[in-house]
Amino acid sequence: MMKIWTGLSAALLLAGCASQGTQETLAPEVAPQWRQAQQGSMLPTAVTRDWWRSFGSTELDSLLEAAQAQSYDLAAAVARVRQAQATATIAGAALLPELNGNLGATRNGRLGGDGNGTPSGTVYQAGLTASYELDFWGRNRALRDSARADLRAAEFDRDTVYLTVTAGVASAWLQTMGLRERAAIADLSVASAQRLLDVIESRARAGAANPLELAQQRGVLAAQMRARAAIRQQAEDSQTTLAVLLGRNPSLLSLAATDLKGLQAPTTGAGLPAELLTRRPDIARAEAQLARADANVIAARAAMLPRITLGGDMTAASNRVSSVFDNPVYSLAAGLAAPIFNAGRLAAGRDLAVAQREELLANYRRAIVAAFGDVETALNAVAGIDAQRVAQEEELRQAQRAFNLAESRYRVGAETSLTLLDAQRTLYAAQDAAAQLRTLRLQASVSLYKALGGGWQSTVAEPQG
Repeated sequence: MMKIWTGLSAALLLAGCASQGTQETLAPEVAPQWRQAQQGSMLPTAVTRDWWRSFGSTELDSLLEAAQAQSYDLAAAVARVRQAQATATIAGAALLPELNGNLGATRNGRLGGDGNGTPSGTVYQAGLTASYELDFWGRNRALRDSARADLRAAEFDRDTVYLTVTAGVASAWLQTMGLRERAAIADLSVASAQRLLDVIESRARAGAANPLELAQQRGVLAAQMRARAAIRQQAEDSQTTLAVLLGRNPSLLSLAATDLKGLQAPTTGAGLPAELLTRRPDIARAEAQLARADANVIAARAAMLPRITLGGDMTAASNRVSSVFDNPVYSLAAGLAAPIFNAGRLAAGRDLAVAQREELLANYRRAIVAAFGDVETALNAVAGIDAQRVAQEEELRQAQRAFNLAESRYRVGAETSLTLLDAQRTLYAAQDAAAQLRTLRLQASVSLYKALGGGWQSTVAEPQG
């Protein structure tokens, strides 16, 4: 008995150590503020669950609502939560007694009769069987806690998938609209190149332009037509990606918007780095997985200790149904089973659980570091693209002015076709860059919303264990 109590004390001590593991310096070092210090001047805006409405597009709003209802990735994540709920119920059942009942009837007799008066008839039986394992070392409780932690991890994984799907749909829609806008710019550039080619052909007929100028302008026109075809192809591919994210047949998806004009680039404060630990569902998922590993370590250690079971049976029988329970017979039993030799299987199971916990602890810390990196990258993208757009707006104004001057001077013969060709290319590149930067800036806002958890912490309650 003294050995048993000694083993019990050791098991409880080990269980306490395992439960404290998740409290020991789990998080990596947290910076006091984000590296993009200039973001501190941004007006703080709460990140809500429906953050995409801040872009100001009704079509995007309807697509995101459809994604929540039709996404196969999200449906699969919801099904995984239901699986985890069932598993948690199964694991918790071991903490309660198990009771089984049985009813039966037996007919005794000899075929054809025996001629010796052997009695025959029907005997009815009924019985109850109960069994219960004393969770002396906390093994069953640990298995239940492991299953509950797995359920929480599945719920957080569902929320992570929700955030990934919504951010993916928003980014794909912005990409598609940006490519459509670039295709419209390419249409204008092709029309402009064709108009200038008509001018050069007219001058060539009058002897004021040479074949070299014609060849160069025709080459510019062909290059811009090629670029337009490439952009249109990218737009179709982007729309197909969007349809897949929505769970729709790409051939049946129709989009009304044609550009990004009128959309707002939301201004969002990132808060403090320490707040990110409670904002992201993927961090919460990693923490739940670590809690599951702690419980598995306790269960694996408890499996190395004796197991105590209680059991009871009650049976009754009679040749009449009305008197089956008149004389019941019962029995009670208790058993102690202790592992003696298993070729190291139980010890290896414990070592496996400990090693798995070490892996999940590393994954938890990596998830935190990756989250910090996501926010820093998103903030850097917002700041960098904003700086580029300021310079690019001036570039576009000067490119437009240079092209207008080159064209008017060429028409009167005061400028060479080479200068005009260079001005055409510069203007088209500036217009295309403006459209690309507009898309990238809006997508950077999506990335920032996603990096900050997409409003998850303000709407998703902690699952109850």
